[in-house]
Amino acid sequence: MEVWTVMTTPTSISVRDLHVDYEIFEDRRAALRERIVERQGTGRRVVRAVKGVSFDVTEGEAVGIIGSNGSGKSTLLASIAGLLPPTSGEILVSAEPKLLGVGAMLLPAASGWKNIKIGCMALGMTGDEVEQRLDEIAAFTDLGEALDRPLRTYSSGMRARLHFAVATSVEPRILLIDEALAVGDQAFRAKSTDRIESLLAGAGTLLLVSHSLPEIIAKCERALWIEGGRLRLDGEPEAVIAKYERFANQPA
Repeated sequence: MEVWTVMTTPTSISVRDLHVDYEIFEDRRAALRERIVERQGTGRRVVRAVKGVSFDVTEGEAVGIIGSNGSGKSTLLASIAGLLPPTSGEILVSAEPKLLGVGAMLLPAASGWKNIKIGCMALGMTGDEVEQRLDEIAAFTDLGEALDRPLRTYSSGMRARLHFAVATSVEPRILLIDEALAVGDQAFRAKSTDRIESLLAGAGTLLLVSHSLPEIIAKCERALWIEGGRLRLDGEPEAVIAKYERFANQPA
C-alpha cells in the first residue's frame, strides 16, 4: 500500500477580513481637544481605506500589489508592517516585516553615513556590527561622496538607494516594498533584483506595491489587484495585470 505525503510550504503572511480606517481633518488648525480627545473637528472625515481583504502568502513567494491611486495598497502594506492598526480583522506574520518605502522616516538633517548607522541600529545591529558592515552597505548605495551630504539634499531615487541598502542589510524574512524600485537607474535596479532573489532563495517573502507593471511581472510570480479598498483579483501576474489594464483604460 502506497502512502503519499503532501508537502506544504509554511505560510509567511496571513490576512483575514482586514479593515483599516483612518481619520483626516480638512482644517489642520482644529483644536487639539476636538481632534484627539473628542475625536471631532472641522472637516473631520473617516476614510475606509481597506475593506475586508483576505489572502495568504507562503515563504519564498514574491507577490506584487497593483491598483489605482488611492485604492488602499500602501495602507494595506503599512498595516501588515504594524504601522497602522487594523480597525477589524487579523494579520498574522511568521517574522517581523520590514517596510521599505521612498517616504520612509529618515533624518533629513543627518548625512547619508549617519542615516545608515541609525537605520542599521534600528534594525537590531549592535554598534560593532554596524561598523563592520558600514563600508559594504555604503558601497551598495553607489552614492559615493553624496553620503557626506545631508539627506535633505537627496533626490527620491538617492533616498530609495540608501533605504533599500539599509532595509536589506539584515536579510529580513518578510520585506515590504512600496514603490522604491520604481526609481533609480538600471544598474541599481539590477543590484536590487539580485538582492531580492537572494532573499527569496532563503525562503524570504516579498510584497511589492508598484505602478510599474513590468516590474511586477519581472519580480513576482503572483499579483493582487486592490481597488476601492477591496481585493478584486488574485492570481498570475500577466492575467491580473491584463484585467487591471482593461479596467484602468475604460473611458471616464
